[in-house]
Amino acid sequence: MPSRQLDFPVFDADNHMYETTEALTKHLPDSHRGLIDYIDHHGRTKIMVRGKISEYIPNPTFQRVGSPGAQEEYFKHGNPEGKSRREIMKPIDALPAFFDPQPRLELMDELGLDYAMMYPTLASLVEERFRDAPDECHIVIHALNQWMLEHWTFNYEERIFPTPIVTLPIVDKAIEELEWCAERGARAVLIRPAAPPGLRGPRSFALPEFDPFWERVVELDVLVAMHASDSGYTRFTDEWEGVRGEMTAFKQSLFQMAISHNRPIQDAVTSWVAHGALTRHPELKVAIVENGSSWVRPLLAHLESVYERFPHAWEEHPVEAIKRNLWIHPFHEDDPVGLIDLVGVDNVIFGSDYPHVEGMADPISFVDQLEGLPDDQTRKVMGGNMSALMKVA
Repeated sequence: MPSRQLDFPVFDADNHMYETTEALTKHLPDSHRGLIDYIDHHGRTKIMVRGKISEYIPNPTFQRVGSPGAQEEYFKHGNPEGKSRREIMKPIDALPAFFDPQPRLELMDELGLDYAMMYPTLASLVEERFRDAPDECHIVIHALNQWMLEHWTFNYEERIFPTPIVTLPIVDKAIEELEWCAERGARAVLIRPAAPPGLRGPRSFALPEFDPFWERVVELDVLVAMHASDSGYTRFTDEWEGVRGEMTAFKQSLFQMAISHNRPIQDAVTSWVAHGALTRHPELKVAIVENGSSWVRPLLAHLESVYERFPHAWEEHPVEAIKRNLWIHPFHEDDPVGLIDLVGVDNVIFGSDYPHVEGMADPISFVDQLEGLPDDQTRKVMGGNMSALMKVA
């Protein structure tokens, strides 16, 4: 139950569904049935991607999951008692509200949430595991979006906004998927903070090659959500550790934890400005979700320094472009008031990551992190800014 009810609309920018085992398989065309499958492996159900078992999420059926917000204190205060992972996770049987929209709406009422973006969970494994097969990646992502539309819709009762994925390897196909989603009610699309692979190899989404896609995003007035994902950085950490493997949600080496936490989103935001996409498309709206905000101050300071040394190389100040085009969701353990001082209150949004273990058990308790702000600013962060971005009353 929530700690209180707030007297203004609350829009949670970061909620998650747990996919059923049909999500990635039901709508695959017959010619591609084997791309995704579920198998019994030593008594446990595992997901297979292109014939290879993935351990990205160890329990891909989500029947047993960690309690919502189980790691909240862990991220705020560490683990001074040395608890085991299982003790921290506090496993539970997954609730119907984690899988279906109507019970989720009822749970949102209990939690004091008026609106929520609803992102998939398991789907974040797809794009990296198809990085050398861009055509197949588009097929799998479209199958997922078909399931999401059928199971959740892209706008459930004007309160839940399930967010379809657009993968970018082949620009024409990305535009087709964007238009398909928008025609069916999507007001936002989910795009991975990573260099999209392609037929000739990876390259930044902010290069002029992608301008037709971003032009169409602006024309359709669709919000771009850049949510944390598997951005493929494990291949870089693997070089340092002399191993080969895949990113996993709950098993990382000390080196991986120490080096890679903010790199994907820093590189993605740097590309947005250094490759000029935000300048060429000043009306783009980009929400940076579940990437925290501890990276913002050092990145902006670095960009200020680069601009001071090479002002002639930029078409506009990169920090001003970021403040115009980006909205940022700080973690509950971050300093949202400090972020407001840095980028402005109109560019900060609240998200709880519910029901993931690293999120918040009581989403609206985020308001405690805003203590001391004027009431109008608190309202903007807790819901007003996202309501404007998503065009809800």
